[in-house]
Amino acid sequence: MTTLVFLDPAFEDGRPADAAEPQLLATDLGVTRGDGVFESLLAVGGRPRKLPAHLARLAGSAAALQIEAPPNAAWERAIATALARQVQADGDGPAVVRLFLTRGPEGTGTPTAWVSAAPVPAATLAQREHGVKVLLLDRGYDSLDAPQQPWLLLGAKTLSYAVNMAAIRHAKANGADDVIFTSSDGRVLEGATSTVLLAMEQDGVRTLLTPELESGILAGTTQAAVFDAAGKAGWALGYGPLEPSHLLEADAVWLASSIRLLAPVTHIDGEPIRTSQRLTSELSALVEDIL
Repeated sequence: MTTLVFLDPAFEDGRPADAAEPQLLATDLGVTRGDGVFESLLAVGGRPRKLPAHLARLAGSAAALQIEAPPNAAWERAIATALARQVQADGDGPAVVRLFLTRGPEGTGTPTAWVSAAPVPAATLAQREHGVKVLLLDRGYDSLDAPQQPWLLLGAKTLSYAVNMAAIRHAKANGADDVIFTSSDGRVLEGATSTVLLAMEQDGVRTLLTPELESGILAGTTQAAVFDAAGKAGWALGYGPLEPSHLLEADAVWLASSIRLLAPVTHIDGEPIRTSQRLTSELSALVEDIL
């Protein structure tokens, strides 16, 4: 069951709505133009994880699109209402919470904001446990484009996800589960809905690496949390630049995201790569402790 709660000034804790009934105007620019932003986060036991980080990223994405975002307190109350209804309907298992903010109906100047909550799909949990096969796909821009072309909204989490979803469909049609995007100049960027992490061990030193944010990727809240915990646990940390060869040479590669957490990458372009159950277990334990 999916629960919906709209942020509405007339309802302090949000306005519950029926997910089985139409709720958006056909003129909402989030629908007609993909003109909006969103966030996805995990809730366990009815409690959202990494909420301050997600709200901060949502505010940054909204600022990039010049959409006025509701205050954090309004989001927090609506999330609490949605999760209370979701727990009542489906129990306190892990849930996907999504925050949506659009520019609103055309011509009104009034943004539309709502929260949804639903159980985490079984397929998502399976990828966390069994890993994923990925294809490398060219994202179609140079890794140096982001600072020079802010209108591309690289690094903002917008509703314009058609390319990302098309990439995943392409991967599945070719025997894979997901993708890792690369830049036109050969740098590793990110997954369709995730951040890339890789680990290397040499002479007893464990190093955790991720692509550099300057390449225009979305700042990963899970990646940031993992880096913080791994650094405290004695890991060395690094931010690219990374190339596909680094993925093939790594001791382990993961796709990190708020819902799947750490999904080990088992194959790249049809070829098996090294995995490490030990490293996956260690980092997953750190994630569970900090989230």
